[in-house]
Amino acid sequence: MPDVLTLAREIGFEGCAAFDAAALEFRREVREMCAADRCKRYNKCWACPPACGSVEAMAARARRFSRGALVQTVARLDGDFDAEGLAEAQRLHKRRFETLARQAKILTGGACLPMGAGSCTRCVRCTYPSRPCRYPERVHPSMEAYGLLVADVCALAGLKYYYGPGTISYTSCILIN
Repeated sequence: MPDVLTLAREIGFEGCAAFDAAALEFRREVREMCAADRCKRYNKCWACPPACGSVEAMAARARRFSRGALVQTVARLDGDFDAEGLAEAQRLHKRRFETLARQAKILTGGACLPMGAGSCTRCVRCTYPSRPCRYPERVHPSMEAYGLLVADVCALAGLKYYYGPGTISYTSCILIN
C-alpha cells in the first residue's frame, strides 16, 4: 500500500489515504441514485449502471481485495457558477487517476481494482449498447457505480469529503491486496 500512496502523492493528488476494504458498504440506494439519471449517463455508458453490472456482482469483485487507497483532487473555484473550473478539476483528476491506475497495475501485477470518479469520458460517443467497449482495460466504473457512498469511504479513510465553500473535490480509489 505505501507504494501506491507514495505514487499518488508524486502524481499530485491533494488527498491520499489508506483504508480497510473489508469495511466498505455496498448500497443499493446509491445505485438507485444512479438510476435517477441526474448525470445523464445511466444506461448510456459501459462504465455506468446497468452496463457495468449489478451492485451484487460489483461488490463481489471488490470484496476480493483487502486494502484501499483513496485519492482526491481538490480545487479552488472562482465562485459558485465556475463551470470552467469544475471541468478543469475533473479533467485533472481523471488524468491523474489514469496515471495512478496504470502504475498501480504495474506495481501489483494487475491485481488491483481502480474505481474512478464519475462516468467514463474517454470516448466522445460510447459504443454502448451496440458494440463492445473500445478500451475495456481502461474503464474504471465510479465508486457510486459500485454502490459506495463516497462520503462514507472518505470517513473510513480519514479524509474530508467537503473542503468548504469555493472548492470542489473529486475522489477515486484503488483496491489492492
